[in-house]
Amino acid sequence: MNCIDQGTITSEAGSVVGAGVDLVEVMRIRQVLEQWRDRFTRRVFLEAERRYCESRPHPWMHYAVRFAVKEAVAKAFGTGISPELGWQDIEVVADPATRAPSVRFSPKGQALAARRCIARVLVSLAHTHNYAVAQAILVEGKNQTTDDGRQTAEGGRRNQ
Repeated sequence: MNCIDQGTITSEAGSVVGAGVDLVEVMRIRQVLEQWRDRFTRRVFLEAERRYCESRPHPWMHYAVRFAVKEAVAKAFGTGISPELGWQDIEVVADPATRAPSVRFSPKGQALAARRCIARVLVSLAHTHNYAVAQAILVEGKNQTTDDGRQTAEGGRRNQ
């Protein structure tokens, strides 16, 4: 049995070794953007994330959910946002095959995942006009990094 994109985990794919969740008030992010947009977005989000959020009709909702994903991933690792795993070390991306949310790590984030034997990070996110929520699950296994820095489980297969 194998691991598929939407997070179905079977015995050969590895064990869940960490979980994190974060809830963000969208209005709080909107207020931060109104006051410190450039400083905040450059500190927390990578260029591609900023481009995506700014292209949306209500950018604050998209910033809020990406903020929640980064927090959830850091909580799943047990580090929180810290020198060990910072804002710029976690990028929220769409899986190229499924368009499902995924994360891509910086080299520092990749090294942390490798040290912890994390083969895959599963994320789920949702938002309304009021709240954004994200969940991250760390799956242990033999590491295999894709060309774009995403973590996958060796032996896992992707649904096409």
